[in-house]
Amino acid sequence: MSLLRDMNADTKSNILPERQAKPKWLRVKLPTGKKYTELRGLVDKYKLNTICTSGSCPNMGECWGEGTATFMILGNVCTRSCGFCGVKTGRPETVDWDEPEKVARSIKIMQIKHAVLTSVDRDDLKDMGSIMWSETVKAVRRMNPNTTLETLIPDFQGIEQHIDRIIDVAPEVVSHNIETVRRLTREVRIQAKYDRSMGVLNYLKQQGQRRTKSGIMLGLGETREEVIETLHDLKANQVDVVTIGQYLQPSKKHLPVKQFITPDQFKEYEDIGLELGFRHVESSALVRSSYKAQKHIN
Repeated sequence: MSLLRDMNADTKSNILPERQAKPKWLRVKLPTGKKYTELRGLVDKYKLNTICTSGSCPNMGECWGEGTATFMILGNVCTRSCGFCGVKTGRPETVDWDEPEKVARSIKIMQIKHAVLTSVDRDDLKDMGSIMWSETVKAVRRMNPNTTLETLIPDFQGIEQHIDRIIDVAPEVVSHNIETVRRLTREVRIQAKYDRSMGVLNYLKQQGQRRTKSGIMLGLGETREEVIETLHDLKANQVDVVTIGQYLQPSKKHLPVKQFITPDQFKEYEDIGLELGFRHVESSALVRSSYKAQKHIN
C-alpha cells in the first residue's frame, strides 16, 4: 500500500468545531501501581520538582513505574513566548547554583534509573544556561553513577560553544525538539527557527554524539505532506529517535487545537518513520518527548 494518500480525505472529519470534546483515545487513566505510589510519596515528602508532576504528564504513572522521570532546570520562567507552551514567559530569576546538587539528590531519593533533564530558554544569560546544564549532568553522574541521562536542550541560539558543553559531558541521549513543521514554526515557536534547530541536531551528530532525538506535535494545522517532509528533514540531519504526539492547548491564551489526529494516522507516521530508517519512533496521541525515554539509549 502506498504511504502517500490524500490528506483531505483523512482530516476533514477531524477539523474541530468549537468546544468539541476530546476524543476517547485522549482520555487518560489515573496513574496507579506500587512504584508510582512510592515515588509520589517521596516527591510530596521532599518537595521534589519534576516536570512530570508540574506538567501533569499523562504518562507519569507508566514512566515512574519504569524508573524514568523528567526534571526541569534553570527555573520556571522562560525568555521565549512560544504559542504552544504553558511555561510562564518573562524575566527569569537569578540562577540557583545549588540546583545541580538538588536535582542529583532528587534523582537519588527517587532511585531513578533513567533521568531526562530539560530547561526553559535562558536567552538572558551570556552562556544561555549551558554552564548550568553541564554542571547538572556532572552532579547527577557523581551522585548517581548508574543512572543514564537524556538532555532535552534548547537551541542555545545555535551557538556551537554552548552546544559543545552538552557534548563534552556525554549524556546517553541529546534531544532537541523541532516541535512543528517549517510553515508553522514562526507562529508556534516565535523566537525559534526551523533550520537553526535542524542545524543543532546535525551539529550534535557531527561532533560525535551517539544518540540524538527530536519531537513533533500534531494538530496545529499542519498537512500530512508537511509532517512527512519534517520526518525527511530530521532523517537528513541524522536524528536517531523521533517522538510524535498530539498538541493540547494549555489555556485559552495559547494556540488552539486545529485537529485531533486519529490513532490510524499516528500509526501511519510511525510506519513512515521506521521506513525512513529512524532507530525508534514513538507515535501516538499521548506521546510526549520523554515517553519511553529509557528505550532510546540503545
